[in-house]
Amino acid sequence: MQEVKVLETAPAIVVALSGEIAAENADEFYAEIRMVYEAHPADITFDCTALTFIDSTTLGTFVKLLKRVREDGHNFRLIHLQPRLKKLFVICALDTIMEIEG
Repeated sequence: MQEVKVLETAPAIVVALSGEIAAENADEFYAEIRMVYEAHPADITFDCTALTFIDSTTLGTFVKLLKRVREDGHNFRLIHLQPRLKKLFVICALDTIMEIEG
């Protein structure tokens, strides 16, 4: 189960993620973030402190969101990823196209 909590929308969007985001709920996650972003287009930061699991579908979802945000000239970043989750981004070389902090 995943939880998406929007902490702020201006001047930038900050979203706290927790739990698991996988194939079963990735579409729901994408739709929720797109809705927030479309209502308040801005830089977006995902605080992943409490995120415990992601799969390849989630990686693809992050890439889709990254492309959309960058099309509008905004920044996209992930912060506070647990080391084992960050490793997935590194293995897939996603750390070379998106900003990942700690």
